[in-house]
Amino acid sequence: MYSIQASLFDPSNGDFEAIAGELRPEQRARRLRRRRQVLAIAGASHVINVGLLAVFALAGTISFVTVGLFAAIAFVSVGLFVVLSESGVSDAWQDHFFAGPYTGVTFLILLAFTHSVPQVAVVFLLAILVVATTIALRSSMRQGLLAWTMITTGVAALYLGTGIPLTLPFGNALERVGTLMTFSLTVGRVLFIGVFASTLRDTLYRRSAELAEAYRRIEQLSELDELTGAFNRRCIMRMLDDEIARSQRSHAPCTIALIDLDWFKRINDAFGHPTGDEVLRTFAITIFANIRSIDKFGRHGGEEFLLVLPDTPAATATQMLERLRDIVAALDWSAFSDRLAVTISAGIATLTANDTADTLLARADSALYAAKERGRNRVACA
Repeated sequence: MYSIQASLFDPSNGDFEAIAGELRPEQRARRLRRRRQVLAIAGASHVINVGLLAVFALAGTISFVTVGLFAAIAFVSVGLFVVLSESGVSDAWQDHFFAGPYTGVTFLILLAFTHSVPQVAVVFLLAILVVATTIALRSSMRQGLLAWTMITTGVAALYLGTGIPLTLPFGNALERVGTLMTFSLTVGRVLFIGVFASTLRDTLYRRSAELAEAYRRIEQLSELDELTGAFNRRCIMRMLDDEIARSQRSHAPCTIALIDLDWFKRINDAFGHPTGDEVLRTFAITIFANIRSIDKFGRHGGEEFLLVLPDTPAATATQMLERLRDIVAALDWSAFSDRLAVTISAGIATLTANDTADTLLARADSALYAAKERGRNRVACA
């Protein structure tokens, strides 16, 4: 068949687009491998055409000299493109498969043999149909119209300008078999193109969905703390800035809480860092499970976490943090290690008219310090 169709032989390897910048060695090797596959399929299509012509030669419709001449010209054309492909000259091209040049050359060969051997024109004309079908897979509207104009003009000039009779061979049984095989193999090739085009579209759709999911996952990973799954510092600070701006526009209350795990260094020293990591993870999961969907929770650094509470006045925030403090203290931490107990301290600050993120955090940090000074395992409000 032809190079556009051939590239569909393995849709997962389809690659029609130029790669910006210098190609890496593995990219060059991959493109060369694909072009070899493409040209192998193109050669196989010529084998089909040569086989059909051989049937008509056996039927006495044409001579075997014609069959040999077509085979020689067809495979020389393929060979020239093989040489170009192996040289790597097209690596930087958008159409590194030579789809346009190859189909143009193939069309001219088929048109010439239609003129020279009109008694088996059906083989070449239907092969032109296959060429047109493959062109349609990669053409823009403008390119498609140009190809249609070229093919129609060429065939019209041959049909109307020469007066050569273009008939279907049917004089004997073998000619009829040859004509039937020509139609059958043409339909088969066209269906082959359609099936692989559909497979390519499905593959591209799946890849697009996988890529979208990968991007979504990458965005998540770039926003999440690797250990705890909470938002990382950069992300939670951005969320705080956004919430402060929203609160100041809408005049809605906004409260934050800095939460610190009490005596966390002692936990690491006494029970080991793996246990300390499990404590951080379990704490984060517990907080996520007990806050509202509108609340934002992130790791501010080390064992300190920031909880942003939109539309929440100080009194409500204090109640929420007291509840969280009780929940954390009541967990069965001994499941990680005997005698392990974990509590938290929190400092709360509510946004005022003149607050920035820095001043709000500074007030919450002062409240957290006060909670620790009073013995830890408590909530203090700035």
